[in-house]
Amino acid sequence: MTRYRFHTATSLDGFLADEHDSLDWLLSQPTDDEESIQPVHALMAEVGAIVTGRTTFDWVREHDDPAEASWLFTPRTFLFTHREVDPSTGVTSVSGAPADHRTAIEEAAGGEDVWIVGGGDLAAEFARAGMLDEVFVSIAPVTLGAGRPLMGGRLDLELLEHGTNGALLEARYAVVGERR
Repeated sequence: MTRYRFHTATSLDGFLADEHDSLDWLLSQPTDDEESIQPVHALMAEVGAIVTGRTTFDWVREHDDPAEASWLFTPRTFLFTHREVDPSTGVTSVSGAPADHRTAIEEAAGGEDVWIVGGGDLAAEFARAGMLDEVFVSIAPVTLGAGRPLMGGRLDLELLEHGTNGALLEARYAVVGERR
């Protein structure tokens, strides 16, 4: 059965990026060579498809070496956007509600998991559609005061495990459901 997983990082006050969409606050944090409870390479071994929003997609393409970013955005990537996408990116551009694309996403995943890379608004849309099973978050010891929120909306989560990675607190949660 396909699981939908949101694997991300946040500031202590709940922002994925600052008001300029910068991740400098995260990239400057000391970390260990391997995350304690869910290494990215282990996550990727279980992922058959990726879902991302336009801001995250553009940030990765602008800031990562194209050869290094190729691990992330493959033909099994669904980019939720309302703007044109260069066909040479190889991603599938979609718009609308996550549920409208569930069949295509799960077929692309081939029975494996779906990684919701970003952002928080997109992850919240998936949660409201009943398409978010797990949230993994690395919490950095920094406050930003403003920026892109971790997630919009109200959810009940169940803590499954926690640990540390250098300066980061890591927590993995099951999504129980929408809080009314």
